[in-house]
Amino acid sequence: MLDAFSRVVVNSDSKAAYVSGSDLQALKQFISDGNKRLDAVNYIVSNSSCIVSDAVSGMICENPGLITPGGNCYTNRRMAACLRDGEIILRYVSYALLAGDASILEDRCLNGLKETYIALGVPTNSTVRAVSIMKSAAVAFVSNTASKRKVEVTDGDCSALSAEVAAYCDRVSAAIS
Repeated sequence: MLDAFSRVVVNSDSKAAYVSGSDLQALKQFISDGNKRLDAVNYIVSNSSCIVSDAVSGMICENPGLITPGGNCYTNRRMAACLRDGEIILRYVSYALLAGDASILEDRCLNGLKETYIALGVPTNSTVRAVSIMKSAAVAFVSNTASKRKVEVTDGDCSALSAEVAAYCDRVSAAIS
């Protein structure tokens, strides 16, 4: 995994050049947006249990067959596994957001996830729906539009961070589909 700084250094090193121009400007922007990025990660992490449990509940409300005998969320053990998987996915989304780089998400979370779910008989459409609900909630927390959960935010526009979170969740959905 390369963070924003390492990527620029490796890129410049491969060209045998100093960090300058647009690369330097991008790093300056990354630093100036650092507090917003840290706040965004904090909002997601602080509300992760709510985000995941709401996503799993929403997925089940839309498909009640998941909690009937034989359903993939039937029994406490399977429900706990579903919640655990949602927490893991959201945790890696927050890692990617913190680093400003999706490679940790790709390498440590998504690599082989679809095949694992298929082997376990986990319905991918339900998983994709839960990720979609988590995406909406995470974006709402980052943009401070989550109902009844307003927080003090760093001044500035967080639309780029909201879009970044959404893109990471979209990557998860695409990897599972």
